Amino acid sequence: MLSDAEILQQAAAWFREGRGVALATVIETWGSAPRAVGAHLVVDVQGAFLGSVSGGCVEGEVITAAIDAIESGAPRVLEFGVADETAWRAGLTCGGRVSIHVERIDAALAALIESVGEERAARRGCALVTPLAGGAHRLLRAEEDDASRASATEIRDGARVFVNRYAPGYRFVIVGAVHVAQALAPMASLAGFDVIVVDPRAAFATAERLPATRFLRQWPDAAFATLGLDAFTAVAVLTHDPKIDDLALTLALPSRCFYVGALGSRKSHARRVERLVAQGVAAKDLERLHAPIGLDIGAATPAEIAVAILGEAIACMRKAALAPVVIRQ
Repeated sequence: MLSDAEILQQAAAWFREGRGVALATVIETWGSAPRAVGAHLVVDVQGAFLGSVSGGCVEGEVITAAIDAIESGAPRVLEFGVADETAWRAGLTCGGRVSIHVERIDAALAALIESVGEERAARRGCALVTPLAGGAHRLLRAEEDDASRASATEIRDGARVFVNRYAPGYRFVIVGAVHVAQALAPMASLAGFDVIVVDPRAAFATAERLPATRFLRQWPDAAFATLGLDAFTAVAVLTHDPKIDDLALTLALPSRCFYVGALGSRKSHARRVERLVAQGVAAKDLERLHAPIGLDIGAATPAEIAVAILGEAIACMRKAALAPVVIRQ
């Protein structure tokens, strides 16, 4: 499955191939909507498409509008909802409303889209600003906008624009190639995370134990120096070995990681906190530590613990992404 950022890059790739291409983007939702704000659908002039703006409810209508936009060059905003005759005909019966912006890709926009890909590849967030009444697009780099915020329609310089924020790919760094990691790594990958398992113990970090998984067979300090710990990274510390776990936590807790969790009972966690304090970890950083790790769902098996960890990390990720956006007048 392609992410919306990857679908956006496909739009630029199709344009470079010489195809007529349009991009449809969800810019607002109300009530129950099947796709989030910022979701993309890319359509070429022959009607080939990738992505989704409604989970299938209104795609037919949107594809028709996209082909019209390719031919006319005029952007459009489509609105579908349960009160709209068109929406009922298209099958949007989930009880919500959705507003979708459709525009033709030109050379200038294709270049900005490629710049979005370059920023994300360098693990820098960015945002693409689209004037909804037409006009030149603009790229906002990390120092100009916080990509961890939600995409939104805003008023900038007196004009209504859509600011679509693109974070670097979210990563899940698992310290310890243990039995819980064997369940967590594929689950996190399926949820869209780039998964890296860090473990200096060669007997644990093997392809047989965790197939199709990227390993760094290093101590956490060396591995984290290679990876860099940014605001789009989750760290789960699972080895139960203080030599490995404590080292990882002393580095992850003061970082900008959106989630840091550690496996262990409440009794073992109390001893861990004493060790971390002795090593100079600040109280405000210790407050960020999720331990015992995972949502309190009564998890018992490695797979259930992995579900609890992944659910807790996603909740933290979405909480950061849904922080209120300041509308600039």
